[in-house]
Amino acid sequence: MAPRIGVIGSINADLVTFLERLPQRGETLDALGFELHHGGKGANQAVAAARLGSAVTMVGKVGADVFGDNALANLQAHSIDTRHVGREAGVPTGLATILVEPSGENRIMIVAGANDRVLPDDIDRAAPDLLTCELILLQLEIPLATVHHAIRFGAEHGKAVALNPAPARPGLDPELLHRLTFLVPNRTELAQLSGRPTESVADVAAASRTLLPAAAEGAVIATMGAEGAFVSTTLKTTQIAGVAARPVDTTGAGDAFIGSFAHFYATMHDVTEAARRAVRYAALSITRRGAQAAYADAAEFQAFCERIDSGAQA
Repeated sequence: MAPRIGVIGSINADLVTFLERLPQRGETLDALGFELHHGGKGANQAVAAARLGSAVTMVGKVGADVFGDNALANLQAHSIDTRHVGREAGVPTGLATILVEPSGENRIMIVAGANDRVLPDDIDRAAPDLLTCELILLQLEIPLATVHHAIRFGAEHGKAVALNPAPARPGLDPELLHRLTFLVPNRTELAQLSGRPTESVADVAAASRTLLPAAAEGAVIATMGAEGAFVSTTLKTTQIAGVAARPVDTTGAGDAFIGSFAHFYATMHDVTEAARRAVRYAALSITRRGAQAAYADAAEFQAFCERIDSGAQA
């Protein structure tokens, strides 16, 4: 049977503009192009897991607008259960304005919109379905009170919960981090949460150890972009090498990692191997434009892995 993943998080429309360079203050530039994509960290992670074959339940909010209509249709097109995605009148669907340079690097500005209306009561209403999931994913584009409630919900019911602490925000309860199963920060977020440097691999290992979840199977999984990832558990630390890939657009690469990690972990229950595969999945995503539009299905991912293993260019 397909693994079941619950995602509690944001749903956005991504307004993506491609530029030769970022404009200076007061300057107007001709853009290279514009694309409208589906986004939001929660929705991105849900789609990545669904594309690989997981059965995904989404808990979130959209506005009563055309972006909300499109977002719901998109989630449903990926066979994601949207019964717990509410419609909020009087607020827009979340929006992200994304500027992408030729290197693939991006700058992102977020309007939270309906994402700010995802409340603890929404988790309680979705509880019967969330309790059937093998792993619940969280991010920080919804209210912190809701994130805290979800972590407690998982701990109280013995459900595995993974938190992607992005975008980094003050006010996250440090005591609750130890009640997670997986904490999945990038290098910058790891430094902010631990209060320690993360410049070297040794730094990342030391910082990760301060944040280890109490669960026996718990881990801190630090994503490091082109350098891969670093997995820390109570038993060992493992550095997973990155995959050399020519970047086209790095938007959503972190979400590709986390959504695919959720699928792989729920399938095999091996955190290190799941992270190794997620590094490859994220590398494949940056070779294509967009966030969700760049996410591969299982067959495409298998073909990519075969190319990598044969020594071909990613």
